[in-house]
Amino acid sequence: MFSDIPITSVSSISEQVFTALKKDILAGDLQPGARLLVLEIAKKFNISQAPVREALERLKSAGYITSIPNKGSIVSTITSKEIKDIFELREIMEGFAVRKSMQFLEEDDFCYLERLIRHMHLAHEQKDILNILELDMEFHGFFYKRCDNHMLLELWTRMRMKVMRFMAISNRHYSTEGLADWHLRLVEVLRTGNAELAEKTFIEHMHSYKSIHLN
Repeated sequence: MFSDIPITSVSSISEQVFTALKKDILAGDLQPGARLLVLEIAKKFNISQAPVREALERLKSAGYITSIPNKGSIVSTITSKEIKDIFELREIMEGFAVRKSMQFLEEDDFCYLERLIRHMHLAHEQKDILNILELDMEFHGFFYKRCDNHMLLELWTRMRMKVMRFMAISNRHYSTEGLADWHLRLVEVLRTGNAELAEKTFIEHMHSYKSIHLN
């Protein structure tokens, strides 16, 4: 049920518990509605309850779990309606973020994005789903940071977890092969300087995920 990770080998026990539980949620080993019992988790990792409670609070703050009266902590749900709403909003937001960011992009930025893609390809070869998701979010989050619109970045930060949850569901049923190539194509379009084409290509990329569950 929980990822077997050598807790004692790291400096922060709470951080490791947080990462292990997040990985299990994103991998689908902990399904929506699953109860997370402090005593059970502490026993699993052979640790005290305090770092477990701290990790659960972090997961709650990030939106991965919710507290239910008389039940404790459970893995939060994500509905098809939420996914649909997020994608509709994200198309508007990300299209704007990409257009605005293109005014500021320099060669170092392209090199950074291409480096993320190389790591993404390696993560696919290693079947490291959590790392793939984190790298994907880092790639797209770059434009929300670079466009210099704090409200847009705040909205992205709030929806990021649900986007990851949806992508994790998709990646359990569809191979991540070709994902790195898709992102390389996005960078190639960005290099053209054609803002309209870049926005169109980013939205097309988002549709490739959206169509899996919403059509």
